[in-house]
Amino acid sequence: MFSKNLEQAVNEQIKNELYSGYLYLAMAAQCDSMNLKGFANWLKVQAREELGHAMKFYDFVNDRGGRVVFEAIDKPPVEYRSLQEMFEAVYKHEQKVTGLINKLYEMAKAENDYPLQVHLQWFIDEQVEEEKNASEILAMLKLTGESGSGLLMLDRALGERK
Repeated sequence: MFSKNLEQAVNEQIKNELYSGYLYLAMAAQCDSMNLKGFANWLKVQAREELGHAMKFYDFVNDRGGRVVFEAIDKPPVEYRSLQEMFEAVYKHEQKVTGLINKLYEMAKAENDYPLQVHLQWFIDEQVEEEKNASEILAMLKLTGESGSGLLMLDRALGERK
């Protein structure tokens, strides 16, 4: 049985995943305006991935006989002073999402909801990768700086993400 409490919490996580996609699209738009097409590509791919995460939760709620209910999504920031500031925000956001997933897991554990615990294990593993990717890009930005050939090489590398 899928409790109303957990159904509501998973619906909240759907909103959080959709916000993540919205946030990364806003960041991509700024990168596109700066003619940093590789950074924009990486962020657009990330946004699509976040939408995929939302859909995994959406399907899970439906598979459990629950009802998906959408709430308003907050407007994301639309301007960052630098790429480093932007990717610091990416990294912090991924850490926040990790905390939200962990909290949801604890709720499922407290209610002995084994199907939700199993479902969340994929997201727990995914968040390790998400944080790693964000921290690596941030570290590279700190090394290369935000101008010159290092930045262009990083932009080109990020443009290869599928």
